[in-house]
Amino acid sequence: MESLLPSSGSCSTLPVLYRGGQSPFEQETVQLSKQAHIQLKWEANYWKAQHRRALARIAELEKEIERLEAKNCDLQQRLFGRRSEKSGAKSEPLQPPVSGPKRQRGQQPNSPGHGRSDRSLLPVVVTEQDIAEEAKRCSICGAVHRRLPLTEESEIIEVEVRAHRRRIRRAVYRRGCQCEGQGELIIAPPAPRVYPKATLGVSVWTEVLLDKYLYLRPTYRLCQALADRGFELSPGTLTDGLRRLEPLFEPLLAALHEKQLTEPHMHGDETRWEVFEAIEGKVGHRWYLWVFRSASVVFYRLEPTRGARVPKAHLAELRVEALIFSCDRYSAYKCLANAIHVIILAFCWAHVRRDFLQLARGYPTLTDWALGWVEAIARLYHLNGQRLQHWDRDHALDAQSPPYQIHQRALEAQLSVMTERRERDLASETLHPAAGKVLTSLGEHWPGLIVFAAHPEVPMDNNPGERSLRLPVTGRKNFYGSGSLWSARLAAGVLTVLQTIRLWGLNPHHWLYAWLQACADSGGQSPSDLSPFLPWQMDEARRGELSQPLPGSQPRASPTTSFHDTS
Repeated sequence: MESLLPSSGSCSTLPVLYRGGQSPFEQETVQLSKQAHIQLKWEANYWKAQHRRALARIAELEKEIERLEAKNCDLQQRLFGRRSEKSGAKSEPLQPPVSGPKRQRGQQPNSPGHGRSDRSLLPVVVTEQDIAEEAKRCSICGAVHRRLPLTEESEIIEVEVRAHRRRIRRAVYRRGCQCEGQGELIIAPPAPRVYPKATLGVSVWTEVLLDKYLYLRPTYRLCQALADRGFELSPGTLTDGLRRLEPLFEPLLAALHEKQLTEPHMHGDETRWEVFEAIEGKVGHRWYLWVFRSASVVFYRLEPTRGARVPKAHLAELRVEALIFSCDRYSAYKCLANAIHVIILAFCWAHVRRDFLQLARGYPTLTDWALGWVEAIARLYHLNGQRLQHWDRDHALDAQSPPYQIHQRALEAQLSVMTERRERDLASETLHPAAGKVLTSLGEHWPGLIVFAAHPEVPMDNNPGERSLRLPVTGRKNFYGSGSLWSARLAAGVLTVLQTIRLWGLNPHHWLYAWLQACADSGGQSPSDLSPFLPWQMDEARRGELSQPLPGSQPRASPTTSFHDTS
């Protein structure tokens, strides 16, 4: 038997409870068996271990609570906060604030205006406006007023949309000879149609394609708008016609793709797109619309996956020694660069900036630290903008002007400062784990983030690629994607064509009408010669013509065909 009292040095003595200096149990002993002593020690160690586990669990839960609070702050900001990402950093701005009252929106007082818009290209319809019959005589003596050969002129802009039937009367001739093997009657050729037996003309299909894929109005709304103007058109008729039009764009898309593969810089991005057709092996209706934007082409691909195989397939036959690909940090693009070694990824600084802004919103204790990094990124943008003001595209980097070289050195110095700051912060023992995660990501992507420093033609962010998805995203919200696979392919194809045309500054209405008319003239097929429709192969005269609005809506007559409007 041994005493339960701890030996001296094994633990602290019992506290003194009485003024006499002795506790009531100090002189008493308790005896218990060895087994009971072992049991008590085991239980004490067990509860100590449980206490340690509880403390560790509490620490984990506190970190999880902090993370969830940060996520909640971010979601609250996205849902209810300002859409602008401008920071409220307390550090000094790059430029001193302008003193005086805040500038009002709109035209400023005493500033020169742009004058009246030039509308000389619009046709003029003259309307005679006369005075009333009773006003043509004097109300007192009845004398008739004499009209002068003068008019007071003014203009009002009107837009009239009018559907009409174009009745085609084909001339018929009786043969004036008796030659064998020849028919008795000779009839003028039929009018060209976009596809065989089409009852809707080129102008209708031009409006339909523009209305849906450029102005983003659902088909049923277009049909309702036409019905309100007296033209009843069923959605089924439009759907059947659009399905027949889809093959007409395939040769054009192949030419656009081939051109894009020869360009040394490209932007890439992707967004979801619904395709409501059951595909074998595909679960659900979520597809993805990919965009690849180069200097000459904006190309869209609609694919069932968001995997790396999509950009790999699109860029499999590159015809350049090196391609700089601007993108976000999505892993599919990293797989792309690993598979095609001539591709250099240029990551987006706007996403890095967003990381620090989200950190500032989610963790109040890190606000000043995170906004300091935001200010450093803003200075980087500022220095790059100053550099580009002196950049000459026609000269190599070592042959640039002295002002360019000065700003180039300032930009490189700022990058060095940010590198040192990142390493110093990562080495700090008091660095918050969330801040460490952001800085670790910054270090991992640093080689792709500084590509722009050696290539002034490459922007610091992927904004051009993201802007290219704004239009289809708006369309996705309006008509919920595509109802079938062929309509999805048509959407990607027409978006590619129209956005490329706009990229070159051409008039989409004029170009699309000319293209569909050429398809009709070719017997409902794509024309064999695409050069009149490819912007980089057009001469200046052709490009200038297609950049203007479509002249006159009168039907185009061929030498053997007469057109009579019987509307």
